[in-house]
Amino acid sequence: MSQSNVMRRPSEPRVSAEPATARAGGAPTSADDAPQLPFSPSPPLDVVAPHEAQSGTGIVVRIASDLDEVKQYWTVFERRADRTVFQSFDWLAALQRTIGASQGTIPAIVLGRDTDGTLLFILPLAVETHGTLRRLTWLGSQLCDYNAPLLAGEFSARVSAERFLLAWRDALGRMRAEPRWRFDLVDLQKMPETIGGQRNPFLDLPVLPHPSGAYVATLDNDWETFYAGKRSSATRKRERRQFKHLAEHGEIRFVTAVDHADRERTITTLIDQKSQAFARMGVENLFARPGRRDFLLAIATEPALREVVHVSRLDIGGAMIATGVGLKFRDCYYLILSSYDGGELARLGPGRAHLHELLRHAIDSGLACFDFTVGDEPYKHDWADIELRLHDHLAAVSLRGWLVTAGTTAFRRTKRMIKQSPTFWRVFTKVRAIAGVLGRPRTS
Repeated sequence: MSQSNVMRRPSEPRVSAEPATARAGGAPTSADDAPQLPFSPSPPLDVVAPHEAQSGTGIVVRIASDLDEVKQYWTVFERRADRTVFQSFDWLAALQRTIGASQGTIPAIVLGRDTDGTLLFILPLAVETHGTLRRLTWLGSQLCDYNAPLLAGEFSARVSAERFLLAWRDALGRMRAEPRWRFDLVDLQKMPETIGGQRNPFLDLPVLPHPSGAYVATLDNDWETFYAGKRSSATRKRERRQFKHLAEHGEIRFVTAVDHADRERTITTLIDQKSQAFARMGVENLFARPGRRDFLLAIATEPALREVVHVSRLDIGGAMIATGVGLKFRDCYYLILSSYDGGELARLGPGRAHLHELLRHAIDSGLACFDFTVGDEPYKHDWADIELRLHDHLAAVSLRGWLVTAGTTAFRRTKRMIKQSPTFWRVFTKVRAIAGVLGRPRTS
């Protein structure tokens, strides 16, 4: 992540915003150091595939709705492309299989090649239908904390902003010419400012700030040094005392779930814990939505994602007291979901104890940073020294789309104003929790 993609709180010391690729005195930690296949086994360019044509930019744009049709290109390209962890083919294919397909989501995967056949970018897009409204968005947008294109390492050197925007407009025009891809508005959310070391080309479109930020902690070489630098001695003393009280209820073990059955059991517990937490907060249970539970179980047990998806828990005695799912990608750990048992032991901080173990695990694994991903929860500020700015792009192409876009823009600006004000956000969360309690059905 480059310096332009971060916002540092004034109280924090200045650090490099570029994630380290190696620990001090060590070898690079990236999984991409092994020899890889070339960027794209492209067919000869004089053989024009369906929905493929050369635009005035010289970029050959191909659009596909069948993920299997582009799997070969994508899985080779993603190994060295600049991207985020959420643009993995296997991740997005699982999303489409468990959620998108049943909701009528139609993938619109755009591949852009230079005139010499080099694959320059992949745009994992999709058309979603909500009532009579059709929206072009990122594939699996709602369950990806960062949405972005996959870019070739030399993309910025080969593609100017003007050239990319012309190719983008050409792709939009050809999608709208096809009934299956026709849409009323473009809604691209949660876009980072940089992808790897390159500027995100979508920031040359009109954008507005996403309502939420994302937070990243730069890790030290050992847990105790990192912990002492983030928490005061009084806080550390209190947290260790609570941990000691937790241990009075049974042996505490940090567990990485490895085999299929254990991962499935841990994920099921996580979903139950999170569902109860949603009820306490007075917000919608996201796992009640069709396919959400199936997706989480799918990515946790998918063999192709085994080295990426990290399923963990904190056991006390024989009970899972806290659970979590994270992603390991290149030199960073991404915490995407965590929860804890809300019963009697909740007052002793089992969720915090689990987070400590996750941070220790990331450090011991030689990772350079810990990404808390999107969300403005206060605890993230205790650990993070980097705040990522995310952006949305909204554009209407029909009257129906224009009406929706106007209302959506106003809503997101108001939401951001509330979230960025500690006072407004504190009041909002309290009112939401009270409303949730009052709206909860009573039991006899």
